Amino acid sequence: MVSELKTRIQHNITAVTVRHHLDILRSDNLVTAPTVRRSGAPGRPQYVYALTDKALDIFPNNYQNLMNALLVQLKSSLSTPQVNVILEGVADRMISEARQLMPGVNHVPVEERLDFAVSYMNGNGYDAWWESNGEGYLLHTRNCPYHKVSHAHHELCSMDMRLIAGLIGSTPRPLTRISQDDDHCTYLIQVAPVAVSAS
Repeated sequence: MVSELKTRIQHNITAVTVRHHLDILRSDNLVTAPTVRRSGAPGRPQYVYALTDKALDIFPNNYQNLMNALLVQLKSSLSTPQVNVILEGVADRMISEARQLMPGVNHVPVEERLDFAVSYMNGNGYDAWWESNGEGYLLHTRNCPYHKVSHAHHELCSMDMRLIAGLIGSTPRPLTRISQDDDHCTYLIQVAPVAVSAS
């Protein structure tokens, strides 16, 4: 690897310097811990590094444009109810994935369900938090993972509502929306407390 780097950068570099830079990249969570690759021939094994998701996010991507193009194509080929069924299926798939992380989530107090929903949503880029209010609970999301697309495709807001309903067990009522130029999305959650039987 050192010889390849020397050729690529046209500058002298040592193995110690390369290892130092790899250690820095690992401490910044930009490359993974190395895996050992043995060639079967005599000599030292090779250590293979890979970019982390954090590193991949630094590079340009076309996800938003691709998502927009896919939604445009879906809406031009299918009826509105058919498009909604597809997006509901996406939300249901996410709900199923989430519930595998916390089986029995529907049978715990609402605050635990809200914590669970916030944890799952933050793992998917929503920057969410909740608070109680006089009518129930407010669930806020400071970031919309589909922000560049949701302005033109409000169906994604309905998909988020289905996701939240599936995670918490109650249909949310939207109060503010990023897609309508609010600072964050806010949902009112009105959930009856879980009954606890006397022992």
